[in-house]
Amino acid sequence: MYSDLIHALPDVFALTNFAAVIIGVIAGIVVGAMPGLSATMAISVLVPFTFGLEPLVALGLMAGIYNGAMYGGAIPAVLLRIPGTPAAVATTFDGYPMAQKGEGGFALQVAVVSSALGGIASAFALMLLAPPLSRVTLLFGPSEVFWVAVFGLASIIFLLGGNPIKGLISACFGVFVSVVGSDPIYGNDRFTFGQLEMLDGINIVILLVGLYALPPVIDLLETPLKTDGVNSTKLGTESLWKALPKMKGFGMTWVRGSLIGIWIGILPGAGGSMAAFMSYNEARRTSKNPDAWGEGEPEGVAAAETANNADTASALIPALTLGIPGTAVAAVMLGGLLVHGLQPGPMLFRDNPDIVFGFMWQFLFGAILLVLLGGSLATNSFARLLNLPRPLLGSVIIVLMLIGVYSIHGRMFDVYLMLGFGAVGWVMDKLKFPLPPVVLGLILGGFAEENLRLALRIGRGDWMVLFQNTTSLVLVALTIAVIVGPTLKKRYIDSRKAA
Repeated sequence: MYSDLIHALPDVFALTNFAAVIIGVIAGIVVGAMPGLSATMAISVLVPFTFGLEPLVALGLMAGIYNGAMYGGAIPAVLLRIPGTPAAVATTFDGYPMAQKGEGGFALQVAVVSSALGGIASAFALMLLAPPLSRVTLLFGPSEVFWVAVFGLASIIFLLGGNPIKGLISACFGVFVSVVGSDPIYGNDRFTFGQLEMLDGINIVILLVGLYALPPVIDLLETPLKTDGVNSTKLGTESLWKALPKMKGFGMTWVRGSLIGIWIGILPGAGGSMAAFMSYNEARRTSKNPDAWGEGEPEGVAAAETANNADTASALIPALTLGIPGTAVAAVMLGGLLVHGLQPGPMLFRDNPDIVFGFMWQFLFGAILLVLLGGSLATNSFARLLNLPRPLLGSVIIVLMLIGVYSIHGRMFDVYLMLGFGAVGWVMDKLKFPLPPVVLGLILGGFAEENLRLALRIGRGDWMVLFQNTTSLVLVALTIAVIVGPTLKKRYIDSRKAA
């Protein structure tokens, strides 16, 4: 089962493939260090530029950016009490007080070592769990695959948190976008409104850039950066080798944070923020000196950073095997796979083993490179990037987005479409509509339609073909549990409070 994993290793060490991971890690650290930017936005901007690249080069860039950005968010969290990424919120609790004491350099070294260990654990989890899960899903037929798609949509809608009605509306919007274009079986035009450019459907890259990249840039330009933190030129820098002996008591915190992060990463819609908070709370609860937490406890930084990096590769376990992304970044990465003709799901492991297993190795090496690149570079050099004017930064990102989208087909229609999706994404963000269900609706909508129609053709139009085997019934039961579970849980909690 794991022979393909070993065979894929030499391809990863090819010069261009390995260089892509290095460049991605550095770029990810820079992006994460910029408050308001995120790995999701960075990968969304990157995807259009990967069309002409080899798949492993493109995926290496994505893996590097993901790993780098999750650590990079700790830089402004420690220095300015501004989380560079949402997952770095818990890092501010003790990282910023450490910086005020002149221990900002040590806090960053704790963050980079913890991030690397969490990322390494997550990569190993992806390598060990994804292959056997993919073998099981290879036994699925059209009806089972249809229910997997429905289960994936239900998981994102009802487990994402917040208002499930808004999640349902977002998913329905994504499914609607997925059916725009020519009918794959009969060739009829669907919702093209007479536009020839829409006959091939909506390119997922246009949707990703519009929904995920444009709204944060608008917010970046709208909100001035207010810094009341420490001076980035007075970090109290400390070399990695001098800092390591001070971390000798963090072993249990690293193990606990890694396990929590992996578990949260596999759960659809949970994400690094939840993992970081859970790890931080558990570490504080078991600490011998919990009163020191929140006042500059290095172990607090270790707990938060380990967990929010341990959910990176593990979020791709359901994404690669079932097409169900665990996080928004995983959803964007699925789009990156589709750009290169790689359909997420069990067939991915059978048809493209070298690429998918090479992608796993790239996640592992990206996490290891964090120590070498982040530990030596992410002090004064990256901290000074916080001083870049936001209007300049936002303008550069917008130009890159426009060039990237225009380069897809060389037409302005795609640019206008991207701007339209950007406006929709900005409104949805302001109204607290979740964006991951839109992306998943687009990815799984056509997938579900194709398998549903195939199953019905096999069953000669009899809808009972969808319920004729045990696997389908189990998936139906899981879907129902996902839908009604949160409601039952809420009622139980309310009844306990009333009692």
